Amino acid sequence: AIEVMNKDTGIIIDFGSSSQLAAGVIHLLSDEPLRLRMSSNALEKIISTSWENSAIAHAGLFKKIIQDEIPLRYNLPAINLSHIKEMTTEKGIIQFAKINQPDIDSGYTLDDNARALIAVCMHYKLTSDPEDLHLIKTYLNFIDFCQQPDGTFLNYVDKEGNFTEQNKINLDDANGRAIWALGYFISQSSILPEKLVSKAIKIIKRAIPNTKEIYSSRAMAFIIKGLYFYNMHSHIKANIKLLQVFADRLLEMFKHESSDDWTWFEDYLTYANSSLPESMLYAWLATEEEIYKTVSVKSLKFLLSKTFKKNRIVVISNRGWLKKGEVPGDYGEQPIDVAYTIMALSTFYDLFKDEKCLKKITIAFSWFLGENRLNQIVYNPCTGGCYDGIEETHVNLNQGAESAISYLLARLTIGKYFTCSAIIKRDMHP
Repeated sequence: AIEVMNKDTGIIIDFGSSSQLAAGVIHLLSDEPLRLRMSSNALEKIISTSWENSAIAHAGLFKKIIQDEIPLRYNLPAINLSHIKEMTTEKGIIQFAKINQPDIDSGYTLDDNARALIAVCMHYKLTSDPEDLHLIKTYLNFIDFCQQPDGTFLNYVDKEGNFTEQNKINLDDANGRAIWALGYFISQSSILPEKLVSKAIKIIKRAIPNTKEIYSSRAMAFIIKGLYFYNMHSHIKANIKLLQVFADRLLEMFKHESSDDWTWFEDYLTYANSSLPESMLYAWLATEEEIYKTVSVKSLKFLLSKTFKKNRIVVISNRGWLKKGEVPGDYGEQPIDVAYTIMALSTFYDLFKDEKCLKKITIAFSWFLGENRLNQIVYNPCTGGCYDGIEETHVNLNQGAESAISYLLARLTIGKYFTCSAIIKRDMHP
């Protein structure tokens, strides 16, 4: 099959040449890096012809030939935690994967374990699956392990369980995610073991006083969400005052940067953007300050105008953030931003019952199932994992923790509105 075979994907031999076949086999057996590289390249080359992608391609071809509206229907996949479990050791969830194999050399991060704690708590709330409790305990223990004597958290841990040199910089977001995860976990105390909830409360109580000097926009947004959820369990006035401090900082950023054609908190859009308007909505719920609600609605509307095009979500590229007055990058889309968008839209829909939010949730989730720039599936139905993103010409086939958790968060969120047997209907547009 020379249309897919070259020196990067295999060894071409003459028909009937047993000597060339033998030489090729021996060459591959004696060179493991080459063998692994070729197999990876071959998978990347042929993924567009998988059954799911072939179905999408055929539908697109029919649409092109018939020149008429054809409803493309995506089935909502069953929830599958197999890859999450495969990626989790007794220490926590491993950071990266090579294709679908956990890469233990990549170690662990607080970021991933905090997100995993939220996702598996959501799953346990839905299913009451006792196996979830082991995962929940593992992720909570990892967060506890990362907390330092002063109450702050480190983020990076190697495979041996040692903190790495990476922990010298950029820890605000990880600290924010930890507060978010702990707050959400505690808010579900009615269904969780009391011992684990008590442990989470001790951790978050040590952490909260050390967040006051955090000014990173997304870290502040995560903390607001965490404090809101924590307040559902423990009504502490000091925590609401702290929440308001962060909300006021975001409000000042919005006032400083916002203009008629750019109603946003910064002069650029980067990652986890939807967390900012969502956090302002939570701030409004916690304080009843109308200005927070106004800013949350305006900023979400602006964000959606930049990320939804022709009934399709187009994630802000991680290879070139969208700066004010400039054109965004064309590729580098990651699952985490799709998941955060779905979660934010869910929060807005639950409060305002705006059907446009629900429609955008289905559009955004369809990104995982093939409604994206490459028209290729990003969710892996075989493993329950999720590919790491969409590059210029191909889907990144590695299935790291962040991507797998992001898909699970998105799937659990949309499951609030649709059952497994439901079908997400999308009209195909040229």
